[in-house]
Amino acid sequence: MTHRQIMEALSGLLLAMFVAMLSSTVVTNALPRIVSDLHGSQTGYTWVVVATMLAMTVTTPIWGKLSDLFSKKLLVQLALVVYIGGSLIAAFAPSMEVLIGARVVQGIGVGGLTALVQVVIATMIAPRERGRYSGYLGATFALATVSGPLIGGVVVDSALGWRGCFFIGLPFALVAFVLLQKTLHLPVVKRPVHIDYLGATLLVAGVSTLLIWVSLAGNQFAWASTTTAGLVVLGTVLLAAAVYVEARVATEPVIPLRLFKDRTMTLATIASVMIGVAMFGSTVYLSQYFQTARGMTPTEAGLMSIAMVGGLFLSSLLTGRIISDTGRWKRFLVGGMVLVVVGLTLLGTIDETTNLAVIGAFMAILGVGLGATMQNLVLSVQNNVTMSDMGSASSVVAFFRTLGGSIGVSVLGALLSHQVAQRVTTGYVAAGRPPTFSADSHAVPDVPALPGWERAVWEAAFGESFGHIFLVAVPFALVALVCVMLIHEVPLRTTNLEAEAEASPEVAAELHHAIVTSER
Repeated sequence: MTHRQIMEALSGLLLAMFVAMLSSTVVTNALPRIVSDLHGSQTGYTWVVVATMLAMTVTTPIWGKLSDLFSKKLLVQLALVVYIGGSLIAAFAPSMEVLIGARVVQGIGVGGLTALVQVVIATMIAPRERGRYSGYLGATFALATVSGPLIGGVVVDSALGWRGCFFIGLPFALVAFVLLQKTLHLPVVKRPVHIDYLGATLLVAGVSTLLIWVSLAGNQFAWASTTTAGLVVLGTVLLAAAVYVEARVATEPVIPLRLFKDRTMTLATIASVMIGVAMFGSTVYLSQYFQTARGMTPTEAGLMSIAMVGGLFLSSLLTGRIISDTGRWKRFLVGGMVLVVVGLTLLGTIDETTNLAVIGAFMAILGVGLGATMQNLVLSVQNNVTMSDMGSASSVVAFFRTLGGSIGVSVLGALLSHQVAQRVTTGYVAAGRPPTFSADSHAVPDVPALPGWERAVWEAAFGESFGHIFLVAVPFALVALVCVMLIHEVPLRTTNLEAEAEASPEVAAELHHAIVTSER
């Protein structure tokens, strides 16, 4: 395909990816208002995010498998339809429970979009050139990330309210559907596929059980209790059963364990989990920090996100270009992870009094690091597998990154909830006033609307607690840095191994031998 043909095909794909990213970013600044209006708690705040990520996690590999059986274009369009349905349910949700359920439906659609866009790009473009187009993907991610909070903040402050945030992505989804119909023309190459529903179900059930335990322990029941023991045992048994099914039972497992024989795949997967924990687990609460600890409106909180996303945008574009020109990628992964560690450490020092310009600088450092890391980690894996494993390998990396994000959001959300409750209780006692709000319920009030002294108590509690969750995320980022440093760099291939095999089996064998030898 010529550059023009690729760009035409990418137009609909990038817009679909924009829709997927927008689904999470546009609602970020609306969450404090949503929780207040629907009388939710900090746990509810967490699960509005976790529900989508878990649905993405479990469906991403399934969408990847389906791409080997059906038309990739049809599947992307189907994912868009599912996303639209979930958005409409969320827009009219009368309670936190319905909203969380709607976010699950959205997550199923988003899981398809994120997995299939990566697979289609890998199908069209050779690894050496893929860095160039991964830059466009990263730029789209950055655009959605920066425009989402801004648009969402403006909509929340308008007459539409927070419900309007769930309508924002619908026009983009419809346009993406039409563009894909006109511009994406790929041959439908089918092969026998067995979808591992049992393995996927056991996996998500095990992870969900443990996340529910982390979210509710200390609030609905004690950490040291019979309920805790039951949930931990159940979650562990389900995960053990999932591993057994993947290793021994499934014909085509949702997570092919044979892929982990490759050193790069194993290290990249561990790094993806750690990046997910550190990135999603910490940054998802930044908007809440600005609104609860600094008294900002949703629009103002959206403007503050420009610092981080601007760095991510520039870093993603520049590193993608340089990698395509040189074929070398490891230096950017290592450098990016170093900046992620530094950025999280610096953000760990903030409280409710930290200068906003200083916070913006810390966010920019974190953004530059993430931009150099996220897409290039997937690229390193795609470069090491054949086309027959491209869908599985790409979706597995995305799977574990989202899984790490789900764990991070849930665990750090539970930690934040616990710390805020303790500090608010202490603040009321110190002020010698009876609490007008039940701190122990982990509920989140409309902080700007509280009386002066009470607002100060809540702002101080949130401000001190947010810095702590960034520090907790640092060790996870350090583990990701070590994994990235241990990956052996293999220069990006200029062709796909499958194409080489069709032209000359001898050349394909030599290429594969060279890669394996270099990897060892």
